[in-house]
This record gives sequence, C-alpha cells and structure tokens, in this order.
Amino acid sequence: MSEHLLLKWGNLKGWDLESEASRAALRKFFESGDNASAGMAMVRLQSAEKQALCGLIDAVDGEIQNDWTGEMMTKDEAKKYVLEYPS
Repeated sequence: MSEHLLLKWGNLKGWDLESEASRAALRKFFESGDNASAGMAMVRLQSAEKQALCGLIDAVDGEIQNDWTGEMMTKDEAKKYVLEYPS
C-alpha cells in the first residue's frame, strides 16, 4: 500500500488513498465542515474538523508530508500539527 497525505497550514492539501478505512475517514472529514472548497488548504479548521482530520491521519497507511516544509511527519507529529495550528 502506498497511501499518502499532504498537509499545509494545518489542513489537508492532497491525498492518495487506497484502503476503504482511509477513504471512509476522508468522507467523514469532508462531512465534518466546510472542507470541500477549492481553497481547502486556506480554510481554518474548527475542533470537529480537526478531530476528523486526525482520524484520517490515523487511518492512512503511508507517508504524511508537510507541504510547506517538505518534511515527512509521523502520525503523532501530524496530529499535533493539525491540533495546534491556529484556528
């Protein structure tokens, strides 16, 4: 499996998902708020949206990258980034 997530500004910027679990988590994220806009990475997430994105991070079986810095992140680092990013 070669799934990946791309995060930017505390939000989801891109993804490649293969498993049903990660796709279900992505659907839940989109249903949690105003995340389907064209400028999704520019949207500041609310608490429920951050929790849904953390669920997606947990579900993905692959790499997670910070698009701004290019650094690869562990799941714990990615969740901290999302949860602590300014709202």
